[in-house]
Amino acid sequence: MDNTKINTALSPDDLADLHADLVQQPAHEVISRAVIKNGVLAASEDPQAAVRLNRTFSVELDTGTVSNQKHSGRCWLFSTLNTIRHQFAAKYHVKDFELSQSYLFFWDKVERANIFYDRILATADQPADSRLVSYYLGNPGGDGGQWAMGAALVQKYGVLPKSAMPESFNTEDTTGFGATLNLKLRKDAVTLRGLVASGASDAEIATARKQALQEVYRMAAYSFGEPPTTFDLEYKDDQKQYHRDAGLTPVDFYHKYFADDLDDYVVLANSPEKAYDQVYALPSQDNIVGGKHITFLNLPMADLKQAAIDQLQAGDAVWFGNDVLQQMSRERGFLDSNLYKTADLFGIDLSLTKGQCLAYHEAEVSHAMTLTGVDLVAGKPTRWKVENSWGEKNGAKGYFVMTDDWMNDFVYEVVVKKSFLSADQQALLAQTPQPLAPWDSLA
Repeated sequence: MDNTKINTALSPDDLADLHADLVQQPAHEVISRAVIKNGVLAASEDPQAAVRLNRTFSVELDTGTVSNQKHSGRCWLFSTLNTIRHQFAAKYHVKDFELSQSYLFFWDKVERANIFYDRILATADQPADSRLVSYYLGNPGGDGGQWAMGAALVQKYGVLPKSAMPESFNTEDTTGFGATLNLKLRKDAVTLRGLVASGASDAEIATARKQALQEVYRMAAYSFGEPPTTFDLEYKDDQKQYHRDAGLTPVDFYHKYFADDLDDYVVLANSPEKAYDQVYALPSQDNIVGGKHITFLNLPMADLKQAAIDQLQAGDAVWFGNDVLQQMSRERGFLDSNLYKTADLFGIDLSLTKGQCLAYHEAEVSHAMTLTGVDLVAGKPTRWKVENSWGEKNGAKGYFVMTDDWMNDFVYEVVVKKSFLSADQQALLAQTPQPLAPWDSLA
């Protein structure tokens, strides 16, 4: 076929055929009335989903109140801190303890601007509309991120209790700050690229870069507050006993109260369109110069689930990346691959494999949440308990329930300790990671 000559205009006969096909469909008027009145999702919802998604779990962590990212894209950061805070809550008997998301969000904005300037200078010889430069300019001050980005921030800056740096208007609704930061970074890109094009000296470029970063720091401090360098840890445990530890730095706090070394964790991915048993890297999304790199070990889904189960049985929550907008009821907290039977409703074939969904942009890693339970029947998972970061008004006080089918279809990453991998899988981690393009399906 000569694709350059395709020009398929719809004729009156074509339109008549389309109408004829519609009216010969069984019960087409009944279906039309149901969909027009109720909408596609309500008209196709499977009432048996509530049976499949009953909230009983054979393995369940004792967790407290959910967090709330509100109008922001910080799910990756909330999920990272949720897995950490549960360790503190269990060890020190403070069920509803919460860590400061705004503290790490501040540093992410500064670090992400810093690495953005490096990338802009490294690509200054490319046109602004090249695919790579266009990617960097697309959303330079965005909220989204990966687990390794949160881990890198914790490793460099430590953590704070939420009481030491609470949420602000601009962390709970990042719209205004994000738009302004995007404008700022793009303006800085114009300036830095212009200096390179004009043959400016390294010293002149370094001075402009430093000033640009100072301005980003100022914007973040004005919007979120400047992070404290020391704080006093004060809390009452679940037995109402008072505790105080004065003069802690955030890094000291992490090392003193949180046992895990974040380098002991690995991101397992399930991206079927890529080769399994291969380590991949996503350098375009690293957020700290010299910090932890984003890497994935790509494995079959059964391996991801088994590692997650092992970690839950050991008493630790599991960060996982997913496409939450697929087959989800936000209000009821349901995640079920057969929640909405839209193919049956319209009488069409909508089936795609997981690999096809990723390759053809039907799916993406759009959200991060935390696994806090699983129901095992004869050793096999049937459904999973999910801690979200959308507040208590969604699902069961903020907790969702996910069928194992949804896990198979729409979960792409889990973060587990390396000790829960087999010896052969651990050996794979010694590979040199294969870099992925910035626009890869796992990005």
